[in-house]
Amino acid sequence: MSEFLFNLGRRCAQHPFRVLGIWLASAAMVFGIQAAVGGPLNNNFRVPGVESQTAADILTARFPARAGASGRVIFHSTKVPLTDSRARTAIHDTRRALAAGADVVAVSDPFNPQAGALSPDRRTAYVDVNYSVQTLKAAHATDAQRAVAIARHDGLQAEIGGSIMNAKQGASGSEGFGVLVAIIVLLVAFGSAMAMGIPIATAFVGILVGSAGMGILAGLTDVPSVSGMLGMMIGLGVGIDYALFVVTRHRQHLRDGATVADAAGVANATAGKAVLFAGGTVVIAILGLVVAGLPAVTIMGVAIAIIVVVAMAAAVTLLPALLGLVGTKIDKLSIHRRSHLTTPSHQTLSGRWAHHVGLHPVRYAAMSLLVLCAIALPVFHMRIGLADDSNAAPSSTQRRAYGLLVSSFGKGFNGPIVAVVQTPTAGDRVAVARLHEALESDRGVAAVSPPQFNRAGDTAVLKVEPTTSPQDAATDELVRHLRADVLPAAMRGTGAHASLTGRAMITDLTERISARLPFFIGAVVALSFVLLMIVFRSVLVPFKAALLNLLSIGAAYGVVVAVFQWGWAKNLIGLDNTIPVNPFVPMMMFAILFGLSMDYEVFLLSRVREEFVRSGDSHTSVVDGLSTTARVITSAALIMISVFGAFIPGDNVTIKMFGVGLAVAVLIDATLVRLVLVPATMSLLGSANWWLPRWLDRLLPDLDLDGRVAVEGPSVDECEPALDAA
Repeated sequence: MSEFLFNLGRRCAQHPFRVLGIWLASAAMVFGIQAAVGGPLNNNFRVPGVESQTAADILTARFPARAGASGRVIFHSTKVPLTDSRARTAIHDTRRALAAGADVVAVSDPFNPQAGALSPDRRTAYVDVNYSVQTLKAAHATDAQRAVAIARHDGLQAEIGGSIMNAKQGASGSEGFGVLVAIIVLLVAFGSAMAMGIPIATAFVGILVGSAGMGILAGLTDVPSVSGMLGMMIGLGVGIDYALFVVTRHRQHLRDGATVADAAGVANATAGKAVLFAGGTVVIAILGLVVAGLPAVTIMGVAIAIIVVVAMAAAVTLLPALLGLVGTKIDKLSIHRRSHLTTPSHQTLSGRWAHHVGLHPVRYAAMSLLVLCAIALPVFHMRIGLADDSNAAPSSTQRRAYGLLVSSFGKGFNGPIVAVVQTPTAGDRVAVARLHEALESDRGVAAVSPPQFNRAGDTAVLKVEPTTSPQDAATDELVRHLRADVLPAAMRGTGAHASLTGRAMITDLTERISARLPFFIGAVVALSFVLLMIVFRSVLVPFKAALLNLLSIGAAYGVVVAVFQWGWAKNLIGLDNTIPVNPFVPMMMFAILFGLSMDYEVFLLSRVREEFVRSGDSHTSVVDGLSTTARVITSAALIMISVFGAFIPGDNVTIKMFGVGLAVAVLIDATLVRLVLVPATMSLLGSANWWLPRWLDRLLPDLDLDGRVAVEGPSVDECEPALDAA
């Protein structure tokens, strides 16, 4: 593999315009396919095999008018009742404008006595807007905004519910701050504007092409809208980091006297190979989401994996071409002193630190483990659930809409539980009446709507309003109580069948993810263990890597629980209320973080292994390996943290949660784990780090991560200078 990557990197550097032409042609083809068959990202979530999904499918089949998406517009007046003639006229005109919007099939009348859409004080009312499509787009939100402007012009307060406005959410724009920090870090690390620009350019090309691939996938199946921002987040991070490692290695070979083409080839054969294995681990971890049994989560993983694969391809083909294009000018206008390039590794700051930790491994291993476990403790109190619109930005219309409904209709009005009753014969009202009475008498239920029957008369729908808010844990308990006690008792002897959906879908989603999470973690760890065992020819190294990664991810979970669920420092990130942990966050965070943690593990330990193969001294190999990689790993971590952190100020609480969790995890991994735990445990284990049973050694393929295979031109071993000393 080393020989293949060496030849690939050298030829790309020798023929840069040819490679650029291939990339341009490929990008044009991908963009063309996206334009022809691609589609928008949407949130058509399904949870196969659960009661709420079955009930939702029944509603779609037997109530065609309810098959599409729906939204809500709320009206409020502080001066006169909404029943005033002028207010009624304004609402009527707004309803007419809403009905004229794209894909709208019905707009309810708030003054219909049976609708119950007018508050007792007649100051607040709402209309439901039903659409023919299942997924709303930004254009639907724009139509609604134009319509409510009519009511606002006539002196009414008119707000749009989150189900409509969420379709218009996008990136906050603060991701540009992450790119700016990345530019500064690269400029300081490389000391050259040319060297800094190459990783940025490579990352952006990867994001553009990968995003187009995600668009093609969206034309074939439903891709959750959050995938776009997550893809940009991950694409920027890994794209810049992968290029950073390869460019660093390339510049060192140039300083040792290698030609541009040979330097690019050897960098591809060493750092480029580490990129492929690290990226492969990321892809394996993300694709492991298939274990979740949730199509939306699986497709989200595939969408993000596309961007990671494109970033890997760019790092070993486009990047060497750009290196060949700039040639020896890559180090122009350097701001570094050249004397530090030849500093012995044991005299650098990171080298001295690694040596110090190696002399006291038990002390540092115990202290760092204690700190990690302490940070991870809140994870045992994690509560999974979806945040409601009370967590939207205070200035947003969906936040104001939520507040108006709560103050006028009750806490649970924004998240009703929907009961679906299938009767054995058309027109059978006995079972429905019994259920309605049983639901109304339950102390956890604030109100139950009159039943609505389908045309055939064999299916009825009742909206159940809890006494608690949608994101309250008590609402999940109510769903379980109704299913276990109320529904069976009410349906007994009637021959009818009742099931719950609506807010109950969130309960089923959280329970499904909670049940599948251990299997998912086990599958990802097992696959990654096998891959790292092949890469490093060791049993203990991949075992230790998996264990340390689990600890660092657990610590990141703990921080997410403390901030979002307990409210620690929530104001610092623009969060007004405490919220449960989004159901998708634990799985997606684990997949992404396990892969990214392996990035640093591969880059660090591949260099440690190279030094061990060369010297045979375990302590020296750890000192030299950490000394030569600490600077670049620190730079990579700073870039990742800045990119992830740039998404925290946005209004989307899910992306905010991902940003906090990922940024904290990278910080912990690049400091406490890589700078303390890894050298401490490596020193404790000594030569046993690289132990592999002979029978297993014969079975595993030799992937030659340390570049021992001879290649054309200068050998990899001859072109193994130290990276920038820290």
